[in-house]
Amino acid sequence: MKKLLAVAGVVALFGFSNAQMTKGDWVISGNTGIGFNSMNTNTKVNGTKYDETKVSSFSVTPSVGYFVIDGLAVGIDLGFNSSTTKQNKNKVTVSSFSVMPTATYYFQTGSKFIPFLGAGIGYSTNKVKYNFGDLIVDPILLADAESTTDGLAWKAKGGITYMATQSLGINLGLGFDQFSNKETYSGIDYKTTRSNFGVSVGFSYFIKSKAEKSDK
Repeated sequence: MKKLLAVAGVVALFGFSNAQMTKGDWVISGNTGIGFNSMNTNTKVNGTKYDETKVSSFSVTPSVGYFVIDGLAVGIDLGFNSSTTKQNKNKVTVSSFSVMPTATYYFQTGSKFIPFLGAGIGYSTNKVKYNFGDLIVDPILLADAESTTDGLAWKAKGGITYMATQSLGINLGLGFDQFSNKETYSGIDYKTTRSNFGVSVGFSYFIKSKAEKSDK
């Protein structure tokens, strides 16, 4: 009896982790940034750095992927990030939205704990809004209290998915993403780079292909 229980325990731990990560399957995920996320923003004018600010941020990333081979899912990540920097009554809010084709590889460990690595590159739009609080500001400056820039974005991620059921996984991971934009005004180059590094938690739902279902 003890041997049967031990075998059952091994099956419960190792038995169903790889079933939904084969060629033709789908994965739908949703992750949220938490904890010690920090954004590092710096601006250069003709190669000279003028400011550097570190702030906390919040992010959410829904995604969908298709397994082109066993373990490798190719798909699209949609990202939203919002951060706010406050100094006295002055506030700067940065909101960004990105669309990235991505590739994520799930390492087949034979257990319910499945490490993954992924990367992507795509497009991002960033909106910066300034609130000057009690400062006396020239009305001309108020007209520029909000700006939007578009540019190239890329990301790298890694972590572990715990398969709570045959189809549902719980994700814990680390991620780094970066946005860059370069514009020229009156012969002067303005380059903006925003980098975000942090911890994320979320879920992944794995869907079997129709071919696999029909084989059963």
